[in-house]
Amino acid sequence: MSKPGFLKSALAGASGLWQKRARHPGFPDVDAADPERRGQALFRRGRHRMRSGEIESALEDFEHAIELLPDFAEAVASHAECLDMLGRVAPARPEYEKARQLWAEQRVGAPDRCYLFRQQGRLTFEVESYELALQRIKTGSFPLSASGNALLARGRAEEALRFYDQGLKFKEKDSAILALKGEALSMLGRYRQAVDAFNSSLHANPRAPETLSGRAIAFAAMGRLDKANDDWRQQLSLLPEMQSAARACVALRLADYEAALPELERAIAKAPDDPYWRLYRLTALKRLGRPLDAVGMPRESAAAWPGPLFDLLAGRATADAVLAAATTDGRRAEALFQMERFKEVAERAPPAMIEYAAARNELSQRR
Repeated sequence: MSKPGFLKSALAGASGLWQKRARHPGFPDVDAADPERRGQALFRRGRHRMRSGEIESALEDFEHAIELLPDFAEAVASHAECLDMLGRVAPARPEYEKARQLWAEQRVGAPDRCYLFRQQGRLTFEVESYELALQRIKTGSFPLSASGNALLARGRAEEALRFYDQGLKFKEKDSAILALKGEALSMLGRYRQAVDAFNSSLHANPRAPETLSGRAIAFAAMGRLDKANDDWRQQLSLLPEMQSAARACVALRLADYEAALPELERAIAKAPDDPYWRLYRLTALKRLGRPLDAVGMPRESAAAWPGPLFDLLAGRATADAVLAAATTDGRRAEALFQMERFKEVAERAPPAMIEYAAARNELSQRR
């Protein structure tokens, strides 16, 4: 049976368990100290209460979840649904719009990275569905790796790692699970162990571009930029020409702007509404010493990120103003990179970011 078919069967078999849980739910994490866990539990309880017709109670759960996690788009959308169900149509409309804006602002992982990091949202339902499937299916590696994948995509690497280790007991040399184990170890900062896992995966499947990407990031975080660049160059050689966005990302990590520029132009042609391809194109032009043309440069300032970065390149915003608008560590790293403060990016940015690798290579090329 194919993996999608296996999953369908697993979830169908788990439907009874889901119904049982819906009748007798348990949400112990609603009192958790961790805001992420508590917010997710409140969201799940709110959805249960919606299904049970307890709309006012559901509203309260969603409101508390949003207080804890203001960017929780799914909770905002569910809050709007509750308002609609209560006939409060007017206040629901801006809530729906807010949810759409939050989803639009969620930057997915770079296309040269593992597919798991290109998911949007918190995957709350996916995690719960796989947990239910595992109650039904006690053997086999796929439900274990699938559960690990949903957790890893949400940043819960420690829990994901346990699932991958269990999955490898069934399929000891499975290259896909080994690569995912490497990603989990890397996310935990255990880079040497991550490299070992990626090595084992690549021994079984040496032409896996995403696995090379994962190992390159671990090497770079360990200070082995030479090894990292070797992997990125090999990844670039393996990526087909049609994957222009992925190829652009790899070239940017190498700080090879001459190679990145045509790939970025092809990526823009395929996805003209993606602001990052236009931003990176301007970045490449700037690093190559070429004039920043008006193509792709917004004419007016935009508050939504990465709008402030365009304003910085256009001379419409100061560095201080842009840094004030950078509300997350990732955005701050993006801003510092555009200001060519490469040492700070190399010291502070998450190693998986394009800007981290590019900054490390910029500094290396100056020596």
